Parts: sequence; structure tokens; C-alpha cells
Amino acid sequence: MSNNKSSKRGFQEVMQKFGRFLSGMVLPNIGAFIAWGLLTALFIPTGWLPNEYLAQVGGPMSKWLIPLLLGYSGGAAVYGHRGGVLGAIATSGVIAGADIPMFLGAMIMGPLGGFVIKKFDKAIEDQIPTGFEMLVNNFSAGIIGGILAVLAFVGVGPVVLAANGVLRAGVEGIVAVGLLPLASIIIEPAKILFLNNAINHGVLSPLGIQQAEEFGKSMFFLLEANPGPGLGVLLAYWFFGKGMAKDSTPGAIIIHVLGGIHEIYFPYVLMKPVLLLAVIAGGMAGVATLQFLGGGLIAPASPGSILAVLAMTPKGAFLANIADFLVATTVSCAVASVFVKASASEESDDSLEEAKAGMAALKNRGLVTEVKVSGAELRTIVYACDAGMGSSALGAASLRKKLRKAGYDNISVTNAAIGSIPKDAQLVVTHEKLAQRAVEDSPQAEHIFVRNFTQNDVFEQVMARLTEKKAQSAVSAGVMVAGQHGAKERHILDMTNIQLGLTSVTKEEAIRQAGEALAAAGYVDEPYIEGMLNREKDISTYVGRGIAIPHGENSVKDSIRESGIVVLQYPQGIKFGKDTAYLLVGIAGKDNDHLSILANIAATMDECSEAELDTLYHTKDPKVLYERFALA
Repeated sequence: MSNNKSSKRGFQEVMQKFGRFLSGMVLPNIGAFIAWGLLTALFIPTGWLPNEYLAQVGGPMSKWLIPLLLGYSGGAAVYGHRGGVLGAIATSGVIAGADIPMFLGAMIMGPLGGFVIKKFDKAIEDQIPTGFEMLVNNFSAGIIGGILAVLAFVGVGPVVLAANGVLRAGVEGIVAVGLLPLASIIIEPAKILFLNNAINHGVLSPLGIQQAEEFGKSMFFLLEANPGPGLGVLLAYWFFGKGMAKDSTPGAIIIHVLGGIHEIYFPYVLMKPVLLLAVIAGGMAGVATLQFLGGGLIAPASPGSILAVLAMTPKGAFLANIADFLVATTVSCAVASVFVKASASEESDDSLEEAKAGMAALKNRGLVTEVKVSGAELRTIVYACDAGMGSSALGAASLRKKLRKAGYDNISVTNAAIGSIPKDAQLVVTHEKLAQRAVEDSPQAEHIFVRNFTQNDVFEQVMARLTEKKAQSAVSAGVMVAGQHGAKERHILDMTNIQLGLTSVTKEEAIRQAGEALAAAGYVDEPYIEGMLNREKDISTYVGRGIAIPHGENSVKDSIRESGIVVLQYPQGIKFGKDTAYLLVGIAGKDNDHLSILANIAATMDECSEAELDTLYHTKDPKVLYERFALA
């Protein structure tokens, strides 16, 4: 039984990783899809503003621009800019070898190009004579790219065209046995692989034209063109999604339903491949409704806009065609909502979050087995978080203080943002949700992944290594030097920036209050507040023992005028998931001049008894908090 569960988890992880990789190719290029969709919906003969001259602009976009962008993004995902260039070169070959938009071919050749050049570079990295690096790099990219382009031209293009023939034969066979709704099992997944134009114009339209000539209408014209299944997925994201996927759906719905550009919803399915079940179910329900009510079109609906569908609907078929659209939308939305809602609620579902975190931790440990730093060599430890100033600084201050007390003041413990981790870092500590980014940023280092930057066993792990050699260093525990930093500490926390006895509110409201207090004190500008809220959506800023340290994400660091903190006391507590914070320490930090304050926060957490903490949570004297956080 356990083997079956492990296999299921493994399959789910593979599918999720595959879906993320595909969406990583498509989502960065959504702007190109929208531009193409708008031009097509406006200027083609059945568009909103038919214009034969301007309609020529859209052709090169679907033929060349978008496939090349997909190929570059796929190659770059594998091997950075160099991989992206090879991916684009390889994609040009598959484009030239076909007469349909080669989106699928690009998603094959792009990553393949990046993979091949990555393997080549690794194979010769120690064999290039000094001074010949640029020559070898340039010519190897050109030669390998040319070879891949030729292989794509003679191999991948014909394979995709052959796949089109298989699809046509499959649809005709299903129709022959009277099981037309089952065609959605082939059509909907094939659409997501960007074979929609090949299916519609290469398979369904010829069949529909023959049928329309005989009966005056055909259902074949609506099998692929019905916008209902895609609309259902977009509505599910709009109702139950979060982040960019949720925010971008209104515009996508307009382009999809009114513009008829179905490609706009494909990335939303690629993000969660399980949503294929939703579009298949919606498609089957719509076709069954269409068949039962006797609907159909008199000609192809191109593009697949609801406006084009209604324009091509013959007299007497409006009810059937509208019902087809509504039923497909409803069924697809109902099925998709189950999966979208479940994944969107993971952050607040404790049991599911714990299972996810456990799985992620096991997976992440597998990433770092190649690098191991011994205690005798350890000199540089870096805590890394998204912004590099709040939770990572607190974790670094806490570990640094503990190591100094243990006599290891020769070990540097600093903090940094993901993307700016020093190249000499030997040991990097980061949140498990940032694992992949951290490893990519500092592959030379050993990595430790934690769920909480301060409540963890990093100190124990480090000490276990340091004591392996029975180090005899007897340096006394370091005492933080006030001296030159003293005035800065007092400036960072002013008595007027301590608020006591606040009424409990939601986590988001409390974080906003902390941000507004930072802004009122002149430490930050208004955009920083939204950055604090966004930071909380990614990773909780609750650090343990009743304290949270809300701070802005990396993108709003420019909104910081000067370093400063505010302390907000909520005697009844603020819920951070299953935890409760009684003190919110809002942080805005430039450079590293706030680290001494963070060290005091760490000391408060590590050294205070429960009774002392309770005093901090309920005191009515601001001096108590001031002395603890600014003067200790």
C-alpha cells in the first residue's frame, strides 16, 4: 500500500514539475499571444474590423514570432541565455518545415536546444585552451544550432504533421460508430498542445464543409471552436485562484470568448495539467448537448469567438448552439473549480501544507547531496530570503549570536537576497519554498532548507560539524559593540514608534497597520505597504514565540527611505495560520544597519522566559519594549 502511495506522489510530482516547465515557456510570452490575438480578432475577414491589409501583420506572429519566443524561453529555462539562443535556432528549423503554426514543435526543440548545448559545454569545460574560450563558445553554438535546425526541419516537422493525420483518422472513426462526444478526449488535450489550428482547419472544417453541403449545417464546426470549455477553466481561476493567474483572467476571458483566441487559456491548463479533465468534461457535455438539440454551424467559426459562432448559426439552431456553450462552460468550471480551489487553499490548510512541506523537504534534500562543508573549513554562512532584509537578517543575527557565545566568532554569518548570494558562501540557509532559486543562485554552496528562519536546528547542525575536530578555540562569547552603532540603533527604533494595546484584527490588517506606521515615521513610501502584504502571501513572517516581523518583498526595496522599525503590541493576538503573534515588528532596512536590532529580537526570542515574554505582550509601558528591542 505504501509503495502505491509513493508511486502516486512521485507521479504527481513529475506532472507538477512538467506543468510548471511548460507554463514557464508560455507565461513569459503571454503578451505576444495577446498581441496576435487582438490583431487576428480585429482584422481577419470574420473579425470585428475586417481589413485584408492589416490582417497580414498577424500571420508572421503565429508563424515565426511566437514559436521563436517559446523556443527561446524553453532553452533559457534549461541553460540560461546561451540555451535560449540555441533553442531559438533549433525552433527556426521546425518552423520552416511546416505550414501550420509550430507551437508544439517549438516546445520540443527549445528545451532540446538548451539541453544539448549545456551537455556540450560541460563536456569540454576543462579542455578549452586559455584565450580560445570566446572562439569555441561562439562557433560551438553556431555549429550545434545549425545541426539542430536541420534535424528539426527534416524530423520534427513531419512528425507533427503526421500527428495531425492520426487525429483526423481518430475523429472520423469515432463519428463512424456514433460516439461523437468522445471526440473531446482527443480534441481538448490536442488543443492544449497548440494543435488547435491543425485540428480545426486540417480535420474538422473539411469534414464540416462536406456535411454542411448535404444538411445545411454541421456540428464539426463547433467541436473545436466552442469557447465554453476554456471559459470554464478561466472562470475557475477567477473565482478560486490567486496571484497572477487570478488577476490576469478578466482580460484573458475577453480575448478568449469575444476575440475567439483560444490559445490564451492554454497556459492556465499547463500550470495544472489535471485541468485537462475539466476541458474534456466540458467538451463532452457540450457536444452531447449539441447532438441532442440538433445544433451546428453553416460554416467554420473563425476565430472561435462566441460572436463568430452566433454569426455562423443557421435559423433554428440558436438555442442548441447557445446551450452547447453554456453547458460546456458550466461543466468545465465545476470540474476545474475543484482542483483550482484545492490548490489555492493549500496555504491555509494545515494538514495539506504539512504534507506538502514534508514532501518538499525530502525533495530539496536530494538537491544538495553533492556539496558538503566540513567544520574545519566552514568560514562563511549566509541566510537568504526573497528580500534579503527581514526574516533572513533575523535568522542570521540569531545564529551569529549563538556562534559567538559558543566561541566561534571567526565564522561570518550574514544575510542576502536570493539572486545576490555571495559567491564565496559555503553554507546557505533558506526557506524550503525558495530552495530551487537558492540552489541556482549559489550552486557552489551547501544548502540547508528550513520552514522557519529562527525556530530550527541549524545551530545544532553547524555545531555538530564544528565539534567534530574538537576545536580548541576559547574565544569568549562576543558582546555586541554599541559604540558607533548606538546612535543608529536609537534612530532605528524611536519611542514614538511603539504602539501598545491595539485591538486584534486580521493578519492582513495588522501588517497594513505596521506598514502605515513605518510610512508615518518617514521610513518608507506607500508602495512598501503592498510589498509587505505580498511578502506575507509568499512566506509567513511569523518567526516564533509570539513575534512576527512583517517586511516588504525585494521589489519594493526602492521604497525605503531609511532604516527603521516599529513595534505594535496586540495583547489578544493576531492569527498567523495556526500560530498567534502578540508583537509585530515592522521592518524597513537599508543595507545592513538594522542587524543589531534584529539580533536583539533574536535574543528576546531565545533568552526570555515565558513570564518575560508575557510581560512584553501585555505591558502598558513603552519603555519595557524599547529597552528590550533597542537597548539590550
